Amino acid sequence: MQKLLIASHNRDKVKEIADLLAGLPLEVLCTDDFPHLKPTVEDQDTIAGNAMKKALETAQQTGLMTLADDTGLFVHALNDEPGIFAARYAGEDCSYRDNRLKVLGNMEGKADRRATFKTCAALADPDGVIAIKEGCVEGYITDAERGENGFGYDAVFEVKSTGKTYAEMSHCEKNRLSHRALAVQKIIPVISHVIGENT
Repeated sequence: MQKLLIASHNRDKVKEIADLLAGLPLEVLCTDDFPHLKPTVEDQDTIAGNAMKKALETAQQTGLMTLADDTGLFVHALNDEPGIFAARYAGEDCSYRDNRLKVLGNMEGKADRRATFKTCAALADPDGVIAIKEGCVEGYITDAERGENGFGYDAVFEVKSTGKTYAEMSHCEKNRLSHRALAVQKIIPVISHVIGENT
């Protein structure tokens, strides 16, 4: 089996991605398996740029095919904040809930609740970036947290045309239609092609 490294320390994210890749002949690893890895400074001005930088730097350090993603939450009424800073919107050491409460607080009294969740997934090997794919889901910021499942902003993001937040969905339901799932599903054929070439 070929090894694929998911460039993330976020166990929730790694589990989601690993579940999506379950049908491929892969040994899935994450950056926690490489404690001496130098962390990537995510200093690009787009989620695509951060994903590509993280995938390439991690692949070059480990010699392994690497899948990295970066996600942004773009809230229309907040001038597209938190945007690429979604993971640390409430500060460098903030919790998921800190971020959710900051968004809800900033949205108080705003009639336009529209928001867009975007993920870019990048695949790289030590020689360069192989592919990058984007998943995008439209929805709304809720008035309060709803649901017990998921992580991140899941409890405050209602997916358009479903009437549910991600946190009100089952794990399987979310993994069929989330922004991250859409990006990873688009890159799976590329991973399959690379595996075929290397076997």
